[in-house]
Amino acid sequence: MTLIPPPEAHTSQNPALNQALQTADTLARQFATTAAQRDLAGGTPKAERDALRASGLLALSVPTEFGGLGADWRTTLGVVRRLAQADSSLAHVFGFHHLMLATVRLFAEPAQWQPWLSQTVQQRWFWGNALNPLDKRTTVQHHTGWHSFSGRKSFCSGSADSDMLIASALDEASGKLLIAALPTARAGITLHGDWDNMGQRQTDSGSVTFDQVRIEVHELLLKPGPLSTPQACLRPLLAQLIFSHMFLGVAEGAFEEARRFTRTESRPWFKSGVSEAGQDPYVLAHYGEFWVGLESSRLLVERAAALFDAAWQQGDQLTAEQRGQVAVAVSTAKVASSRHGLDLSSRLFEVTGARATQGALRLDRFWRNLRTQSLHDPIDYKLNELGQWALNEQLPPPSFYS
Repeated sequence: MTLIPPPEAHTSQNPALNQALQTADTLARQFATTAAQRDLAGGTPKAERDALRASGLLALSVPTEFGGLGADWRTTLGVVRRLAQADSSLAHVFGFHHLMLATVRLFAEPAQWQPWLSQTVQQRWFWGNALNPLDKRTTVQHHTGWHSFSGRKSFCSGSADSDMLIASALDEASGKLLIAALPTARAGITLHGDWDNMGQRQTDSGSVTFDQVRIEVHELLLKPGPLSTPQACLRPLLAQLIFSHMFLGVAEGAFEEARRFTRTESRPWFKSGVSEAGQDPYVLAHYGEFWVGLESSRLLVERAAALFDAAWQQGDQLTAEQRGQVAVAVSTAKVASSRHGLDLSSRLFEVTGARATQGALRLDRFWRNLRTQSLHDPIDYKLNELGQWALNEQLPPPSFYS
C-alpha cells in the first residue's frame, strides 16, 4: 500500500533524526500489513509497541542534551500522522507518549523532568496516560512527607504495556487536581484491560484502579503546575494537535485504500458507459471532493503545527494573547480534520462498491477509529469557541480541552 507521506521530508542536519524518520516510514508500512487483523483482535499491540521501543522513536521529541533526537513538534506530529495512515491506534499511543513527556516539561520543574527524559531515552520507557481530568473518582490522601492516590480512572490510553504513567487525583479539600508521574508497576496500580470499543481498538484506553498508591512529593507536578501559565497552557493544544494529525492521517490512509481498490478491484456500473470504475463521472466527482477535503485539512493542520512550534520556542515569554491565537488555529484544524475525515472514511464505499464491504478488508475501521476518537471532546464546543472568536473577538479560555 502506497501511503501519502507527511508534508516535506523534515530533513535536517541531524543524521540520527533523518534515520529515525526513515525508520518511522518503514514501521508504518509494516504496521499497515496487519492493521485489519489487529483491529479485529483488539487488545494490546505488544509486538508493535516493542518495535517502537526498539526504533528509538520514543526519544523523538526529547532534546539532544538529554540523549534524544531533538525533533521539533512539527516533525513529531508528522510521525503521528504517518503512523495514523497505517494504524491510528498505534499513532494514538505514540502521540500520547510524547504528550506525557511534554506534560512533565510544562507542568514540572527542570530538576524533576530532566532525569525523566534522560531515563526515557536510556531505558526506552513508553509513557501512558491516566490523567483524565473529567473523571474525578480518584482522590488524594495526604500523609506526612508523601501522598496517596485511591480510586478509578477511565479512558487511560496506552496504560497497558507502559513503563511510566501520568496520573491525576482530586484533592477534595482544595478542589484542585494533583498530577503525578510514577512507574506503572508501582504497588496498588491495577490495569483492567477492559477496553472493547468499536474503534481505536488497540489503544488500551480502558480503566485503571489506584489502591492507596504511594506518591512521593518529587513526583507531583506542582511548579508551575497544570494550566498555570500561558506556557503551561500549551499542553491541551498539543493534545488537540495530536488528534488533528491522527484524523488527517486516518483520512489519508482511507483515501489510499479506496484509491487502490477503485483502480484494481471495483467494477463500473452498467449504466456508466465506461469500461473502468475509475472513469465513472460520479466516482471521479467523489474523488474530487475527497481531495478538496484532504487539501483543506492539510493546510490547516500544518499551519496550526507551525504556530504551535513558534509558541513552544517562546518558552516562559509566551503571552496569553499569543497562546490564544494558537488555540484558534488548533481548534480550526481540529474541526476541519474531524469533519473531512469522517466524511471521507464513511463515503469511501461509494467509490469502491459492494465488493469493498467484505469483512476481511475491514475498510470500515477508518471511520470507526475516527468516529471513536472524535468524540473525545465535542466538536460543537470547538465551534462555539470559534464563534466567540469570529464574532466577539474572544479567545478560547484555557482548559484541558482547549
